[in-house]
Amino acid sequence: MEARAHTGRLDELLHEVRRQMSRGAGADPRPVLDWLGRQIDADVALVGGAGAVETSTARFPRQILPSLEPTLARLSGGQMAAAATETGDLQVRLEALGSHAPRPVLVVAGASAPTREAASLVSHAGSLIALLDRAQDADTTFRGYQYKARQLRFAVFSALLAGDLTLARRMTTGAVPALLDAARLRVYLLHCTPEDRDRLAQTYQDGSGYHGTGLMVHCPAFKEHLICLVADRAADGSDDESADETGGRFGDEPDTDPHDSADDPETAHGQGAVLRRLVRDNPLYALGISSPYPLGATAEAYGQALHALAAARHTPERMAAYLGRTPLVPLLPHTEAGTWARALLRPLGSTPRATLDITRLAVTFPRSAVARLLDISRNTVSHHLSRVEATLGLDLGEVRTRAALDLAFCLTGGQPDGGFGSEGGFGSAGGFGARGARPVPTLEELFRTEPAHAWAREFLSPLQDTRGRDLHTTLGAWIDANTDAQRTARHLGLSRNTVRAHLRAAEHLLSRDLLTTGSGIHDLVHALHIAGLHPAD
Repeated sequence: MEARAHTGRLDELLHEVRRQMSRGAGADPRPVLDWLGRQIDADVALVGGAGAVETSTARFPRQILPSLEPTLARLSGGQMAAAATETGDLQVRLEALGSHAPRPVLVVAGASAPTREAASLVSHAGSLIALLDRAQDADTTFRGYQYKARQLRFAVFSALLAGDLTLARRMTTGAVPALLDAARLRVYLLHCTPEDRDRLAQTYQDGSGYHGTGLMVHCPAFKEHLICLVADRAADGSDDESADETGGRFGDEPDTDPHDSADDPETAHGQGAVLRRLVRDNPLYALGISSPYPLGATAEAYGQALHALAAARHTPERMAAYLGRTPLVPLLPHTEAGTWARALLRPLGSTPRATLDITRLAVTFPRSAVARLLDISRNTVSHHLSRVEATLGLDLGEVRTRAALDLAFCLTGGQPDGGFGSEGGFGSAGGFGARGARPVPTLEELFRTEPAHAWAREFLSPLQDTRGRDLHTTLGAWIDANTDAQRTARHLGLSRNTVRAHLRAAEHLLSRDLLTTGSGIHDLVHALHIAGLHPAD
């Protein structure tokens, strides 16, 4: 009968352990101490390696601890495993827990020495507290590993965005992700809940912290975005998107479409197929897919995926591949465009690199997103931008100014250079070179070329239908209102919701992100600007 009661008590103890393990909130020894105190009619405390009480039953007599300090020190240091002593009217039993010094010590104080059964319960309770503590340590270590792996993946992504493949490989010495050995990649941008992106990145992670031949990266700026870099299998004819052998599970269930085409992301095997299946199975997800790009052009692929995602959110399938269009920059007259860009950026020649990097991001993304992306405060971002505004004499709060500045950065590779130009030059007035030998063209002069007009016509052509004319008018008014939907609505006599509905429809038709990150607004600004100009004769 006594043995059955003892077994029942141990079952209660194990039930408490199971309860704590299942809730995933970390180990809490207090319920175990309370249970033990009730079972053996004593007060119990858990004393840490530094000699302080970590937790205890409510009536534990802490005044006895000073007299126990020599014994506690020997137990914590590993010189003893257990001890029994008296202090005043109390019988005290002490047991060291764990195997690594300094060890915590379980202290039991009662009116009488514990019976053999009670001593057994004390030992069992102590062992389970030690196991809970080790489980918590393991969980903390695991979470730390996941966080560091996530940071490293983002660092690799950042190096690829900057086109620095050597830096990406140096950061991963000893465990280079298979992605860095690919000739080309696609960026799949998955829109999902923040909780799901944590789960997905962990579910498909391999033993090295990567994702087989892919890489899942938490976007720090937009918490609903999971950036997925996927090796493009068409680069060398091999099936890079089939199930890999690196231990990852990101590509272990390939599609079986017999009409697979390497150039079609909708029918690619493996990792891309997993992402598409996730979208099909979850109505809250959406997926934007870039064209294949060399690894050094990851930034361009990411930009395409942003635009594709904006279009995908307005399709029944919630998936879209980027509709390729020729960019504006290579269509502008090379020499004249370079002269204009260098003239505009010339005052920034002595500006710190950090300020330039922040400015390049801030002309495209909201300031709050830039702050999250760079892990700095929004006030710091504003401080850097104020310096640039004062230097250039421009207002970066104006969408047309940001579009012009972004175009200049694209034309110069982000490196301010006085070159042949003078300060200024994107307004209606031109300028002259340092020696007066060559005038600095205006932006309007660059835009009056026939290639620029052809680009603008192609860009805006999806809007040319019965409904599209309304969209065209809304977009023009929206840019005139500095992308303020409320001002646009007042000007057009529409509701704000109608304006936003027009903007969402335009995102789909133009395949440009206008509302989430705003990364497609600059193309819209330039296309509308060009469309309002007469071509040069």
